[in-house]
Amino acid sequence: MRAVWLREFGGPEVLVPGTAPDPAPGPGQVLVDVAHANITFVETMFRATGFGPFDAELPLIPGNGVGGTITELGPGVDPALAGRVVVTATGGTGGYAERVVVDRSAPVPVPPGLALDAAVALMADGRTALMLARAAGLRRGDRVLVEAAAGGVGSLLTQLTAASGATVVAAAGGPAKVAGLHAAGFDLAVDYRQPGWTGRVRDAVGAVDVVFDGVGGPLAREAFDLLDPGGRMLSFGLAGGAWADIPAEAATARGVTLLSPRPGPDELRALTEAALAEGAAGRLRPQIGQRFPLDRAADAHAAIEARQTVGKTLLDVR
Repeated sequence: MRAVWLREFGGPEVLVPGTAPDPAPGPGQVLVDVAHANITFVETMFRATGFGPFDAELPLIPGNGVGGTITELGPGVDPALAGRVVVTATGGTGGYAERVVVDRSAPVPVPPGLALDAAVALMADGRTALMLARAAGLRRGDRVLVEAAAGGVGSLLTQLTAASGATVVAAAGGPAKVAGLHAAGFDLAVDYRQPGWTGRVRDAVGAVDVVFDGVGGPLAREAFDLLDPGGRMLSFGLAGGAWADIPAEAATARGVTLLSPRPGPDELRALTEAALAEGAAGRLRPQIGQRFPLDRAADAHAAIEARQTVGKTLLDVR
């Protein structure tokens, strides 16, 4: 099968197209013919440095989320699973390939009415956005700052925030992304690369009640300083290169709550199912901003690292 290999850590060019043996499902496993593979920012960091949640040794095939059709079953697997269209995590590796083998309990069926590429775009980002929105306890009238609002998770958070009746302050890096947010109907959109961006937020809404931090680093601290007493801050990304580093004592002194939901496997699956259901109902609309063929995975990583992407980036395998 066609696949993309990572044999050394480094720049995007270390992602090299090639071939790999076709996997075969063992007892309790299924084989998925992959149509689309999800790319996350964490995968670009792992490729560059080895940093990340993946416990694997080189060489390997990267990729942790795919969508496709179950075409082969291992011994002991319910025959009804054959032909089912699903999304699935791969366990951290193997996703940038034409076929993956996973445990029969891993795939999540794609509901009727939801396109497979949209399901792949929602699989990780949708469940993350739902988890964060629920943990924040969004209320009508809240003023909510969404950082990285033009990204995969951020764009979904803006939708969930607006649906709750809260006021969305969408923040993104660069004039093109801010223009896209305005075009999407968000009047309160600011460029956090510009000096004084927090002043523009204060001029528009005063302080804020919730911060969804998708950037981390120094910018997260600037966003933290916008919170009113009683505010909530949740971090979901490190586009700035480092997680938010807000001391607990600083939050306590300000009367701000730092929330870090840690769902277990069962809750993660339930969140994924809920995100797909919301997508099928048209209430959660992923933005697929870029698509690359499998053999151009290196170009996809380069675009993400250059901050040239909006919404979700997918690899189209078939």
